[in-house]
Amino acid sequence: MSAAREYGLDEDYEWPRPPAGGWTADDLDRLPNLPPHTELIDGSLVFVSPQTNFHSRAIRLLDNTLLDQVPDELDVIREMTIKLNKRNRPEPDVLVFRADADAGPKQTWYRPEDVVIAVEVVSEDSVARDREVKPRKYAEAGIPHYWRVEEEQGLPVVYVYELDSVTRSYIPNGVYRNRLKLAVPFDIDIDLTAVNRRR
Repeated sequence: MSAAREYGLDEDYEWPRPPAGGWTADDLDRLPNLPPHTELIDGSLVFVSPQTNFHSRAIRLLDNTLLDQVPDELDVIREMTIKLNKRNRPEPDVLVFRADADAGPKQTWYRPEDVVIAVEVVSEDSVARDREVKPRKYAEAGIPHYWRVEEEQGLPVVYVYELDSVTRSYIPNGVYRNRLKLAVPFDIDIDLTAVNRRR
């Protein structure tokens, strides 16, 4: 099966050819027919693989629970990009952001200074990006909190990191199994064993 057909495109579809120096963050809004959830990392387009049940359910759990717990000045959204700089526009699985940064229904990205927590749920094709590349970029951009979620025996394990503003790097703040209970950046209490519950 051709790559075009794999993405549901016509056989004669021509993949975008990068300009000299690579793509820019603004190009993501202009390039036609990109697969859903395409990211820009160091000027290169990154296409994501199909999601697993675990990945989708972990996103749902975190999105719904955080939405119930955020203070009024914050909001939660899933799968929206952050324009870190000209050559990087990653798409975290879940974002907690300042509610006043919502620019309306046509908005396609957030600024790093508006993001409070970036959450990545690790999948097979994103291990290196989620463990190494993205946390480094999020920290350099000044995003105060980063969570990496991994699957362990069907349940989420959340690795929590907090920004050291002096070094502009993340320091580990705990590994959470079964229950994620934090006091910063606001009171958070998530039953991680509820990942497969519908309500």
